[in-house]
Amino acid sequence: MSPTSDPSSIPDPSIASSRPRERRQRVQAAETGMAVLKGLGRLGGRASLTLLASQVGESPAKVHRYLASLMEEGLVSQDAASQQYFLGLEAMLLGLAALRQADPIRLSEPGLIRLREALEVTCFVAVMGNKGPTIVRFEEPGLPVTVNVRMGSVLSMLWSATGRVFLALQDDARVRAMAEAELAGAPDDLRAQLHAADPIGRLRREVREQGCAAVRDTNLKGISAVSAPLLDHSGRPCAALTALGATGGFDAAPDGPIAQAVRREAAAASVLLGYRAP
Repeated sequence: MSPTSDPSSIPDPSIASSRPRERRQRVQAAETGMAVLKGLGRLGGRASLTLLASQVGESPAKVHRYLASLMEEGLVSQDAASQQYFLGLEAMLLGLAALRQADPIRLSEPGLIRLREALEVTCFVAVMGNKGPTIVRFEEPGLPVTVNVRMGSVLSMLWSATGRVFLALQDDARVRAMAEAELAGAPDDLRAQLHAADPIGRLRREVREQGCAAVRDTNLKGISAVSAPLLDHSGRPCAALTALGATGGFDAAPDGPIAQAVRREAAAASVLLGYRAP
């Protein structure tokens, strides 16, 4: 009998057609498992079976099966007393690995470039250094505005938009002391721009309410700026995203288009840093 006539050498069409179906089922199972894991994360990392099933839109019985598999892999654990499920050691290790990669400078670069191109203004990212807010990434438009700040420049804590962001959102005695020292040595015309009875406290509240800080001709004469915070997974400001330009053509209003764009890009970078709004 020729090889072609051997029935065992002829592919079984039912087997061939079942392989794509099996692959789809495996993919769907993986997607459901990830949905359960992410649902647990959205619920704060701990939840009952009923609440978790409601969160992911599946039956408790189905979610229970997936939880059993996730527990085998160490991604989920169960509290013996309350019977609640919570994120396990392997999930924690994955989260820590992701946090180590959450570099605010790197993650804010795309937004920094978008701001520069869309608004055609100078933009930069600053972090809190030993001497104050320090510029670590700087982008200029095709026709830059001449300013005496560059990479490595340390900005005023009280009179720059960048400094005000850190002052408003960092509960740090050192930051407050820097601001108070600047206030004590400020000329009368700058001091007059702040609330007389509670200059620093009122400024902090305004920045928090607006979600950004804006200045006009305070840190640099003829220059206005808007700055918004980049928040990490704990809600602390790890960097500030700032746009600045010549006062005459720069809208520094907290509800203006520049402020809206800066807040939007800062919020997008904050999400990548692990921040979730309450």
